Amino acid sequence: MNSLMVRRVIFHTDQLFELQLERGAVTFEPGHCVALSMDATESRPYSIASGTGEDILRFLIRRVPQGLVSNWLAERRPGERVQVSAPFGWFAPGRSATEEQSVFIATGTGIAPFLSYLRSQPPRLPLACFYGVSYAEEALGLEELRCVPHFRLAVSRQTIDNAFVGRVTGLLDQLPLGPGLHYYLCGLDAMIDEISRWLEKQDIDFTQIHREVFFYADETR
Repeated sequence: MNSLMVRRVIFHTDQLFELQLERGAVTFEPGHCVALSMDATESRPYSIASGTGEDILRFLIRRVPQGLVSNWLAERRPGERVQVSAPFGWFAPGRSATEEQSVFIATGTGIAPFLSYLRSQPPRLPLACFYGVSYAEEALGLEELRCVPHFRLAVSRQTIDNAFVGRVTGLLDQLPLGPGLHYYLCGLDAMIDEISRWLEKQDIDFTQIHREVFFYADETR
């Protein structure tokens, strides 16, 4: 367990914030998570959103009404410390050297592992990235995401220019398909299940569909 100092807490909305910690000696790969601890008994896993070359650890966190850890983290101040586990996890967007191309699909803070990948000077960009949020101000990392050859933003509860109005699952007919593609899905369980079923109906083998559930519909963090 590492004790890391808080550098900044940046609120993007009332509920959505970025926690920045000094990195210390932590080493990780894009897709890795760590457990952030409130005390000896309460901790939650969060995916790292920073690049492997950065000197800080970034986390995109949604503050929920009864979420003990998310509320505690939202109240941290620069100079305070957070206990951080060693990185772990098997979700590895774009990491396999045998993959011809990859497609990233995320909702909400599920974009974090994909931002980590894009911020890590990857050898190649994903073929496409589809990102769903409820409101425009919840869309983070757009500068990096817009470098992806085919990037689509879906905003479900607001109409804005240059974005699809609706859930990200409404863009399924635009997903690139092919036997050599690998699909990385991260975020809400319902989105992941729906897109997984759709891909399998398009004859995409289940070994090419990689899933990381961040949120369940009835989950409180």
